[in-house]
Amino acid sequence: MTMLAILGFSMVAVFMYLIMSGRLSALIALMIVPAAFALFAGFGSKIGEMALTGITDLAPTGVMLMFAILYFGIMIDAGLFDPVVGKILKAVKGDPMKIVVGTAVLAMIVSLDGDGTTTYMITISAMLPLYQRLKMNPLILPAVALMAVGVTNLTPWGGPTARAASALSLDMQELFNPLIPVMAAGALWVIAAAYWMGKKERNRLGVLSLEELNQPVEGKSYLTFFGTAAVSEEDAKWKRPKLLWFNFALTIALMVMLILGVMPLPILFMLAFAVAITINYPNVANQKERIAAHAGNVLAVVSLVFAAGIFTGILSGTEMVDAMAKSLIAIIPDSMGPHLPVITALASMPFTFFMSNDAFYFGVLPIIAEAASNYGVSAVEIGRASLLGQPVHLLSPLVASTYLLVGMAKVDFGQYQRFTLLWTVGTAVVMTVAAILLGVISL
Repeated sequence: MTMLAILGFSMVAVFMYLIMSGRLSALIALMIVPAAFALFAGFGSKIGEMALTGITDLAPTGVMLMFAILYFGIMIDAGLFDPVVGKILKAVKGDPMKIVVGTAVLAMIVSLDGDGTTTYMITISAMLPLYQRLKMNPLILPAVALMAVGVTNLTPWGGPTARAASALSLDMQELFNPLIPVMAAGALWVIAAAYWMGKKERNRLGVLSLEELNQPVEGKSYLTFFGTAAVSEEDAKWKRPKLLWFNFALTIALMVMLILGVMPLPILFMLAFAVAITINYPNVANQKERIAAHAGNVLAVVSLVFAAGIFTGILSGTEMVDAMAKSLIAIIPDSMGPHLPVITALASMPFTFFMSNDAFYFGVLPIIAEAASNYGVSAVEIGRASLLGQPVHLLSPLVASTYLLVGMAKVDFGQYQRFTLLWTVGTAVVMTVAAILLGVISL
């Protein structure tokens, strides 16, 4: 293993230790740790250039997240998702077990559009008041939401599958279609895990009736909107039920244009936000108030995205990430060649946790596929296997939407990672076992 690879793994290990132990916040660690390691490795004169390159690369993502948060914040304020959320809340009532399972179902339905940011905003906004009202473990909500997205993220329009198909020049149907029953197995695991977590909370807290749920708590009075969804009186004044169909049509149009790639994502969200806030809240004072209401989420997420730019910029600029990938591939013995699909599935968990999807799918995956071809293993099988570690990837500190999830759920990033890691590993392992049993990848 080269010195650069050792430094790269050490940097990631130190970063993870600092944030998971609570010694540093993720925001600070993302900036200080890579700069310190780059200085130690002799790249002191290039730190600024590498960091700025990383920030520049992530700038469009930061802008997109900023206006996506504002857009979906306006849609949530206006009540676009109240009918769906209301039905789920009516079904789960005050039962912690049903609430956690309902969280999983809601997140999986919403995340079918392939956008984790949208899913987190809708799921957390809908379910967080219930978790707070029942005093449930606050880490369960973001954990279940992320697990759900980890399964549906394999859809062709979700990102990783498209990268794998492009990197290996594969037919999308041949790559994705066999994965559908594997995703179904992953979804069942998520629901089972949600049931187990929810049952523990039910045993700890008991069940509240709908009447008890609507009783005032800590000075807050609740009322029923759309017949089922409990919202505060302050939130109720921003609802726009008469604009429900307009907001629905605008959101569908936005999703269609996102899929078709009519414009770059940041521009689409900027324009959609401008239309949404103007139609729903034509009064300028109201517009300012709504923007200010979501400013905290925007700042928390976007600041972390740009801090992550320093981390990824230095990791790539020093070529530590390349050295890490090559060293991991080099340790696979020749005798394990025929088992490369399973090895790829298991290795995709740490690979995609420590590096971006782009770095893995365009940098590492072609090398693995070329090596596998020498043992008669097809590229499409390697491509499918490479996608099975995605549930763990979403927990990576390099995934921007995860900071949105943690920020909205109001939990500590390190505590959240400790709580969720084994559950996401479990999802990936279940999907890998299902893929083997169903013949999607060979053992």
